[in-house]
Amino acid sequence: MLFLNRHEVERLLELDRLVEALGPAMVELSAGRVSMPPRVVAQVPEQEGLLAAMPAFLNRPQVLSTKLVSVFPQNAARGLPSHQAVILVFDPSTGSPRAMLDGTAITAARTAAGSALATSLLARPEARILAIVGTGVQARAHARAIPRVRPIREIRVVGRNQDRATALAEEVAHHLGVPAKAFDLAQGAFAGVDVICATTHSAEPVVRGEWLEPGVHINSVGLNAKGRELDGETIKRALVVVESRGAALAKAPSGSNDLLWAIRDGLVGEEHIHAEIGEVISGARPGRTSPEQITLYKSVGVAVEDAVAAHLVLEAAIRQGVGREIQL
Repeated sequence: MLFLNRHEVERLLELDRLVEALGPAMVELSAGRVSMPPRVVAQVPEQEGLLAAMPAFLNRPQVLSTKLVSVFPQNAARGLPSHQAVILVFDPSTGSPRAMLDGTAITAARTAAGSALATSLLARPEARILAIVGTGVQARAHARAIPRVRPIREIRVVGRNQDRATALAEEVAHHLGVPAKAFDLAQGAFAGVDVICATTHSAEPVVRGEWLEPGVHINSVGLNAKGRELDGETIKRALVVVESRGAALAKAPSGSNDLLWAIRDGLVGEEHIHAEIGEVISGARPGRTSPEQITLYKSVGVAVEDAVAAHLVLEAAIRQGVGREIQL
């Protein structure tokens, strides 16, 4: 069995190829041609954490894998990633284990790649100003991913901790060569913004409907069993697109409280979910229909995305002779 560590995964996984590869896989998922059961979750109440198992089988490309991922939101205070994971890839012909990969890097990359794919489909073509809410791993990943699909000329890092927001803005400007500035979490941070990426574990909404200007596109990837990062008014005002209706509407902690709570409060019904991203790609459902429309991609993360990313990494590792063979 081939073993690939985090450094190797990060080096082998090409973000542009991942964004491209996710599209056909999400079409397959929406068409019902993927085996992807609901994730299984064990909760650790004392730490507000969880351990989830996420298996999937795709026929095109042929990949059978499962991810084991822990989500411990309090890790930020410990200097640790909130999401930590391993991915196992199996031979789809025999069921034999083929590879074990670091899943922490893959989780960060595939989530941001999914948002980049959604942005390419839903954001206005002329989108120039990007606001990233949060200062963690996903904030960094989204800062790298979104400018690949839209001509971003300004990045705003929006956070409640100004020291962290300032540090990330400086890092982003240095590495991407795009002007970046820190903003407090308030309505003014979103004035004139074209794309918002909410990447938090916040228990209280960090994006509010009253702050949104016409035409903005929102990517929301935060998942909190006890909270939400979008308020009900945001959900109500937006054209909502998800990875999978079933995954998005699953009970907490797997599903999206942003959507579930808006439904619970009577603001919208389940039919308010306009489309799955695969349906938009295939043309089964339309995406944005006007420049003034507010669009929302609400991601909870699905196993198909991990499988696609792991497949790309494994193919690259075999081509380049990277990794170590281990015996179980």
